Amino acid sequence: MLGARTQGGWRALRRCASLPRAVRLRVREALGAREAADAVRVQGWVRSVRSQKEVLFLHINDGSSLEHLQVVANPSLENRVLTFGSAVEVQGKLVKSPHRKQNMELQAETIRVVGPCDIWSFPLKMKERHPLEYVRQFPHLRCRNNTLGSLLRIRSEATAAIHSFFQDNGYVHIHTPIITSNDCEGAGELFQIEASSEVRESAEKTHFFNVPAFLTVSGQLHLEVMAGAFTHVFTFGPTFRAENSQSRRHLAEFYMVEAELSFTESLQDIMQVMEDLFKTVTSTVLSRCPHDVELFHKYVAPAQKTKDRLEQILKNKFVTISYSEAVEILKQASQTFTFKPEWGCDLQTEHEKYLVKHCGEIPVFVINYPYDLKPFYMRDNEDGPQHTVAAVDLLVPGIGELCGGSLREERLPFLESRLQRLGLTDAYQWYLDLRKFGSVPHGGFGMGFERYLQYILGVDNIKDVIPFPRFSHSCLL
Repeated sequence: MLGARTQGGWRALRRCASLPRAVRLRVREALGAREAADAVRVQGWVRSVRSQKEVLFLHINDGSSLEHLQVVANPSLENRVLTFGSAVEVQGKLVKSPHRKQNMELQAETIRVVGPCDIWSFPLKMKERHPLEYVRQFPHLRCRNNTLGSLLRIRSEATAAIHSFFQDNGYVHIHTPIITSNDCEGAGELFQIEASSEVRESAEKTHFFNVPAFLTVSGQLHLEVMAGAFTHVFTFGPTFRAENSQSRRHLAEFYMVEAELSFTESLQDIMQVMEDLFKTVTSTVLSRCPHDVELFHKYVAPAQKTKDRLEQILKNKFVTISYSEAVEILKQASQTFTFKPEWGCDLQTEHEKYLVKHCGEIPVFVINYPYDLKPFYMRDNEDGPQHTVAAVDLLVPGIGELCGGSLREERLPFLESRLQRLGLTDAYQWYLDLRKFGSVPHGGFGMGFERYLQYILGVDNIKDVIPFPRFSHSCLL
């Protein structure tokens, strides 16, 4: 009996082995295929359904491409749950498409609805170009919109390009902490970490970490620690600012790219890395996501002429002016500013945009800011009568500040004096230790990732370049 069962099992296995095994392809792979294939399996979501008397057309997408894959099927394969938004698995033959706009199409032999979609309650509608303001209401569903799908692919490619740039140039990636007791910016715009009420009461009102703890505003100080052992380090992670984030320019949570370079005494070295990073990442995104970027430039921000502007910027060297020169340019401007430009005052967004326009719509480095405007860790230029530090901001068209950096104060007496005046000596004793044990000239910079994306895509509202908009739904995702 056992032998008969075994023989039957082997016969079944031989029959299965003789059947063609469907190769699973992603939509992007299917569209880019150069040859036809007899047994292909594609999984994704239906973006359109069109039924005719003799043929059924579907367009499906799996997120790998802006372009959809056309599926051609016998009308007998249609059923009532095969609707826009439903999840499907299609098996059939991949063949050359007779249409000029698409290279390949899938001739379906079987269509299986994996997950139906109620089209009457689904807020996204077939063939409608929903404005960003509308899809922002549905943070849990908006990734299924073409525009947000393109954004997420661009974010992914830009993230990979940033990591590749630093790794190709010998930087070590450091995971800096999200919870910290340090306020890198010294601005007090911090989210403080507290335990839940039950835990807090049981701890008799003591701090969970024994000291006040906050969500990080920057990984810079932790990178400086690592720069005492590694000459080139970078980090790329979430940062938090407790400022009014209801504007189109600000976010309470965003990603920051930060780098530190040891053994450098030149602000120009820092500026060169900033320029190279911008140009390398932008070129990579434009070459690897041409259709996704084009969607933004053509439909989301057509008036910005962002594509032409980016191509021009990639060909030109960035401009450099001093803070003092910038103030003089602003004072001589015919434009009336809301904030009057004066030496010793911070540059406002309106000032930054004007300076870029004045310099020919090319990114502008503004260097050597007033000593009293900048944090304690920036290097004293020891100049006069207008006292400055070796700081730099990179300004870009239509946005203003994109990157900020400086040489760090590596001289112990200078740093001790400034921290003492600010009453921060005890809090930053560990930072002073870094200057006692093998200190070297060094510097670094940071770039807001979402602001970078906002610039290269021409998007007006920075909340439209993040995966999940905050406080935009009945629950916080």
